Amino acid sequence: MRSNDSTGVGRILKIWTPEDKAFWEREGRAIANQNLWLSIPALFLAFAVWMVWSAVVTKLPNVGFTYSTNELFWLAAMPSLSGATLRIFYAFIVPIVGGRRWTVLSTLSLVVPAIGIGYAVQHVGTPYWVMLFLAALCGFGGGNFSSSMANISFFFPKERKGSALGLNAGLGNLGVSAVQFMVPLVVSVGIFGWFGGEPQSVAQANGVAKHIWLQNAGFVWVLPIVLTSLLALLLMHDITDARASFSEQAVIFKSKHNWIMCWLYLGTFGSFIGFSAGFPLLIKSQFPGVDPLAFAWMGPFVGALIRPVGGWLADKIGGARVTFWNFIAMTLGVVGVLQFLPFGASKGNLVGFFISFMLLFVTTGIGNGSTFRMIPVIFMDEALDNARSQGPGAEAGAVKEGNKQAAAVLGFTAAIGAYGGFFIPKSYGTSIAMTGSPHAALVGFIAFYLSCIVVTWWFYARKGARRPC
Repeated sequence: MRSNDSTGVGRILKIWTPEDKAFWEREGRAIANQNLWLSIPALFLAFAVWMVWSAVVTKLPNVGFTYSTNELFWLAAMPSLSGATLRIFYAFIVPIVGGRRWTVLSTLSLVVPAIGIGYAVQHVGTPYWVMLFLAALCGFGGGNFSSSMANISFFFPKERKGSALGLNAGLGNLGVSAVQFMVPLVVSVGIFGWFGGEPQSVAQANGVAKHIWLQNAGFVWVLPIVLTSLLALLLMHDITDARASFSEQAVIFKSKHNWIMCWLYLGTFGSFIGFSAGFPLLIKSQFPGVDPLAFAWMGPFVGALIRPVGGWLADKIGGARVTFWNFIAMTLGVVGVLQFLPFGASKGNLVGFFISFMLLFVTTGIGNGSTFRMIPVIFMDEALDNARSQGPGAEAGAVKEGNKQAAAVLGFTAAIGAYGGFFIPKSYGTSIAMTGSPHAALVGFIAFYLSCIVVTWWFYARKGARRPC
């Protein structure tokens, strides 16, 4: 007979001890997996709404919006800026509000930008500031990642956190590639009839005009958002033991490991979301005449799919070791991109450019999984070391404290990492505006990855590191 109580819609778990193997096998595993598989579609939709502008901006000039290249890069970057900022708050909200409640509220909030975009793109007279504001509202989707990862981290024991968090984030991240893949399809058909509004006329290279419904890029997500919110309300759980005030969670700001992992996650997830946001527009600006949405979705797709593998590898051979070698591979990937970009008299090589970026997306995915496995291990070990030799009661309390701190750090590092989604596309735009090429931005990425290699090795991967993980 289960020791947890059901109260109304959505169960409140009054006892939750996943580190207890008997409890885990008896009832913990089933409940944890149920919450994981409900969290994934909610996070998938969050990423789709967050990154919808990366696909929409490439179509705006075709339907009559007269924005400069830098203004378009701003629209692609703004959701990441607002999403990263919201993550700072979302990182601490689950222990205050409850995982189920917050999943419902945060998922429902995605309806606002989805509907707003659908109406705004139908009118070429929509002011630029309105478009920028709607792009900022898409940050609701970006914020959800911090709360989602913090919530799922409470459900699984330490040895399974890497795989569970990798699945939640990896399959959730598929929303990025899905939006870039689906937008060209859904805008080509008037799937909402009269309710969806009038089509826009687009002139093709052969002079023949065709109709598209750009508003569908926003409208198509509304019904899935509502249905997913309802399922979360009815079937997810809140954990009583996971409750904590902001002041209780704020102790993470005194830990150097919190700030170190923020730096490393900026290198992994920041790169994933930044490359995802800027990839279509970078292709369009560097290889004119190529339809970027025909294949740009492949990068986020492989990066998202490989993330669980990064978590699994980290569980098997150590997160620090995987992260260290992964940053080396990321550095080589950027060097490859530089070799194949157009520069001077060279027109570049699209195939080489694309393959180099695929390497980058694969390595960002692996690094996302490995860094997020490092965090729970670091903070659990820290808490247990502090409670050592103080008796079983102290160690049990340390486990709960380690879980709470790890959840807060997962959310906060996700917030800092998300700023990469702003800096990368914006750095492309700034570099192109100032030098006529994105090369300067890419050289800066190489310098940053080199710093990540050194930091990972010194603090976590070298022999004799203070906190190996």
